[in-house]
Amino acid sequence: MNISSKQIKQWILTEGFQKVGIASVKLMPRSQQNLRDWLRMGNHASMKWIKKREKERGDIREYFSEARSIISVGLNYYTGFSQDALSSDYKFSNYAWGDDYHIIMKSKLFKVLKKIKEQEPNVKGLVCVDTSPIMEKVWAQEAGLGWQGKHTNLITRDYGSWIFLGEIILNIELETDSPFVEDLCGTCTACIDACPTQALDEYQIDSRKCISYLTIEHRGAFEGEDDKNLNRWIYGCDICQEVCPWNEKFGQQTSESSFYPREEILKWDREKWNSLDEDGFRKLFRKSTVKRTKYSGLKRNIESNQLKKKKEI
Repeated sequence: MNISSKQIKQWILTEGFQKVGIASVKLMPRSQQNLRDWLRMGNHASMKWIKKREKERGDIREYFSEARSIISVGLNYYTGFSQDALSSDYKFSNYAWGDDYHIIMKSKLFKVLKKIKEQEPNVKGLVCVDTSPIMEKVWAQEAGLGWQGKHTNLITRDYGSWIFLGEIILNIELETDSPFVEDLCGTCTACIDACPTQALDEYQIDSRKCISYLTIEHRGAFEGEDDKNLNRWIYGCDICQEVCPWNEKFGQQTSESSFYPREEILKWDREKWNSLDEDGFRKLFRKSTVKRTKYSGLKRNIESNQLKKKKEI
């Protein structure tokens, strides 16, 4: 074979990724069972696509039958800004302050895959960023990038959990890295204690209670008391990551300029957000993950927070 794991890792790092590891594709019975139990409890809420492709998520070879190796990468997105930097008292998850990470990461990973194919023309590969039916945090841990914390995000020793994950799946055997086997959360329960909706249990998340789910994935009007639980978040939620000691100690500013906040997100006040119309939404969030919730979803979130403020008054 004309290509090595070392060479692939160098290409990955040259593209600006901070973390890279390689795992051999195999069945992961414990993770399969965890996924099965999580779905059985209804923790996926209305995200039916997770249940629909459970078989592929549980066994990566159901998704790509020729898969032999998975290259897992991490890209730091922490900009150093906090919610205090926002002029409005609304809160906005910092992963969405800049451009869409799916586009940025896929572009980088496809460049690497192209180089691999130039060296090995018969190689088949898939690029994945977040939306593919694979257990990306499980594979990232298997590839040695870090461990899944009690808030369910992957935590790394050197960047905390402020990282995006991506993968290249290949049909060739590569030299692999050792799995990350330590659980460095220890007895800490900061993320669980800080969650205002009690969405977290140890290593489990109930999407039905999660502010990120409610403000991004939930469609239609909120039911019952949901509108009271947004805690001024209008898109996503960072609470469990903000209180994580690993992020407080090891968060490093990203060198990826595309992740830095749009000027409007920093400078808009409450009145400006309240008056946002659909045309303004399209212009502001072009090339942004915020399009995921659609204008109707963001407007619903804003109005829900307005309603809560009126009730408090």
